[in-house]
Order: sequence, then C-alpha cells, then structure tokens
Amino acid sequence: MRSAAWLEAWTGGRRAVHIGDVADFNAQFIPQTDLTRRQGHHYSCLAAFYSPHPALLVLPHQVEEGWTRLLERELDWSAVELHSGLAGDGDLMAAALAARPALRQRIDGLGLPIHRWGRSGATGSADRARSGAEPGPGSGSGAGPDPRLAAVRRYEAKDHSHALFARLAPAHPGIHVPAQQAVRPGRRLARLIAGQAARGRPTVLKARHGVGGFGTAVLTPEQIAAAGGAGPLLRALIGQRILPAGADLLVEEYVPGGGRLRHPSFDGLVDQDGGVHPVGVALMAVEGTGYRGATVGPGLLPEQLATTAVAFGLAVGRELAAAGHRGWYEVDFVTGRDGRLSPTETNLRLTGPAVAFLLKARLDAVRGPGHLVRTVDQLPLGARLGQQALLAHLERVAVRCARFGALLLPTIPTAGFDPAPTVGIALAATDHDALDAAEAVTRAANLALGDPFTPLDVD
Repeated sequence: MRSAAWLEAWTGGRRAVHIGDVADFNAQFIPQTDLTRRQGHHYSCLAAFYSPHPALLVLPHQVEEGWTRLLERELDWSAVELHSGLAGDGDLMAAALAARPALRQRIDGLGLPIHRWGRSGATGSADRARSGAEPGPGSGSGAGPDPRLAAVRRYEAKDHSHALFARLAPAHPGIHVPAQQAVRPGRRLARLIAGQAARGRPTVLKARHGVGGFGTAVLTPEQIAAAGGAGPLLRALIGQRILPAGADLLVEEYVPGGGRLRHPSFDGLVDQDGGVHPVGVALMAVEGTGYRGATVGPGLLPEQLATTAVAFGLAVGRELAAAGHRGWYEVDFVTGRDGRLSPTETNLRLTGPAVAFLLKARLDAVRGPGHLVRTVDQLPLGARLGQQALLAHLERVAVRCARFGALLLPTIPTAGFDPAPTVGIALAATDHDALDAAEAVTRAANLALGDPFTPLDVD
C-alpha cells in the first residue's frame, strides 16, 4: 500500500533521529520555572513518536530501556538507540546537547532526518533539509533572519492567528471567528468581564502565547460571584500564574456548546518546497482549558464537519507556508451549538494529535489498516510508582485491554513518581467501543493502585 503524501513528505521513507526538546520550544513563549521545565521534559517522552520508526531517541529525563524495548516489540521497530537523562529540571536540551560533542557527532554521523518538537532560537537557522528534517544540534545561527522561526513566533501568537482566521473566514461558510480584543489588566478589563457576567455570559481570557492551556481561562458568572467580583478573580489568576502579569490579555467571545464534538483539530504539514498536505482531523480531550489527549481514525466526525475543518486548515497552511513556515502545524477549533467551527489558535510544531496520527500510520502499516488511536497524556495514578513498577503495572493492564481487542502503549512513563503521579498512554483498536472500554479499564486500574486492599499483581 502506498503511504499518504504527508507521510512521504515527513519521513521520505526513512528512519529519523528524535530529540525531546518540548521545554526548549515552550521557553520561547511561557515563563519558565523548574516545574514548567520538568513538565516539558515529561512531555518530551512523546519524542519516541515523532515519526513512525525512530532510529535514535534523545530524551531529557532518564527512562528505562525496557520502555523502548516494549515499543520495539509492539510497533515492529528495529532497535532504537536511546540516550536519556540529559537534562535536569533546571536545564534545557539545547544546553545539554551543546555539552556533549560526542553525541552531536554521533547524530550528525548517522546522516538521518532530525525531528524536534518545533523550531526555536536554540535550533539554529541552518537547515539540513532532509525530508522535513529540522537543523541538527549544534548548528550555527546562520546569516540573516530565519523566516521559519519568524513564522513560528508570529503565528503562535493568538492575536496574529486570530487576524489570519478573520481574513480567511469569509470564504468558508462553516467557520465562525469569535470576536477578540486586547485589554490591559485593570479596571477596564474587570468592568468588561463583570458586564458579560451580568448578562449571563462567560468570558474567555487568553495570553498572547500559551501552551497546553497555560495562559487561557474561561470565567463564568458563577466563578466571578464566588471570587467576590471580576477584579479579585483576575488578581487571583495572575497570582496563581494561570494568566501572565503586566501584559495585555485577549478578551475573546465565548462560543456556547458542548458534547463529544466540542474540540476538533486539524493537523497538516508544510513540506520543504512549501507544499501543504492534510494529515487529518482529531477529536481532542480538554479538561477546563487544558489539553489532555486526542483520538484519531475513521468515523470520528460527521463528514460535513470534517470537510469544513480540512478546507479551512489547508487555507491556513497555505498562508503559513507563504510566511515561511516549514513542518508540522495544527489548527484548533471549538464547535458551536449551530454546528459551525470556531478556530481558536494555530500551533506551528508537532502536537499531541500528531503523536496519535504517527502511531496510527505505524500500526496501519504493520498490523493492517483502519486503526483508531487515542492518546491520554496525564492519567492519574493512585500511588507513586518508579518506572519499572509502573511499566510492569501497565503490562498487566495491557493484557486486560487486549481482551477488548485494544493495544495499550506507555507514552509518558517518567511522571509516575511526581507528587501528583500520572502516566501517559496510547490506546489503539479498530472500533470505538473497544477504545472506550480499554480507557475505562486503564483509568480504574491506575486509581486502584492507591487501594490497600487491591494487590498490584491482580489482572
């Protein structure tokens, strides 16, 4: 079977080097603390799935080799060369790689495409340009501005993406762009929020830049009343670092709606020649304003909704390509009660749904077509577990999932010993019921880890 055009453009039919530098990308846009870097480093475990078949994997946190051996077995990978434990909570991957010339030489010597989470200033402007590859570690900054980095920095900003959406929307009848304005935190903003609450309307507040829900808040009339007014609530959100201090906030129209189809997204790819390829449409799982995972595969969305998302996503991709972007991108939507899609942001990088799409591509290739894949990035654990114990637990749960015809893969195995322990997983099946059943079983088994009357080896 011939692979999709986007997959050919992304991999060129070759294995690749994957570098887990999520924290480096995020550092361009959100305030950094040891906590935010640690969370970014956990999320960097998703680097294992930057392409369908990695050759070498570089990760900031230490991971058990048993994890990659499990993935090799289930995904029919040849041996993956693993380098982990490179960066602590206070460090970024660019510095970690700069301090390891032998590893940089090893990566360069392979001559393979290099995939990162996204382009940052630390990436450098020299482009190895091998089938969608990002520049190698240690490459220089090059002469002159990098249009690819400029495109990332421009359209990762939510006001610039909003302006792009507004310009494109008239040609797409199924698209509604919510109204948006920039307001400095203070009395004017508090009055605006209070006025919306008095009319029974929630208010959406956004920082210009945010990642995974950081910098976004939906303020309901009930929350405002419980906080004693809009002013106290704003001050609390800024004090808790949910919203940034001292910068304009974007006040956006709230789009009413809910249900299973609430949070679709479109993923696409701009190849090195500027061609735009559709990857697909996902359904995201969102808790509050935080992304928690996504499902991809056949039959997720009604045809009209999917067609609207793809057409608009491709139009956005052509504009990003013209601005200089090369690589992966995503457009997030919310679905209104009238069935129209409201675009909310662009992400010019790999994404959580990208991981699901790339896993689906691999599973369809080695196990047959038609897979549904669901990623769940922060499943709570009922007890703190080291990696060996966590992987052993998940292997037992995987046996139970297999009874439904579902495959369970650990995707983020490093956060199981955090103060609030979690694990990331991917589930794959060929029908929706099997996927739902496997997720329910996994959630229950994870929480049961905290039950003193449930032995850990019960399957």
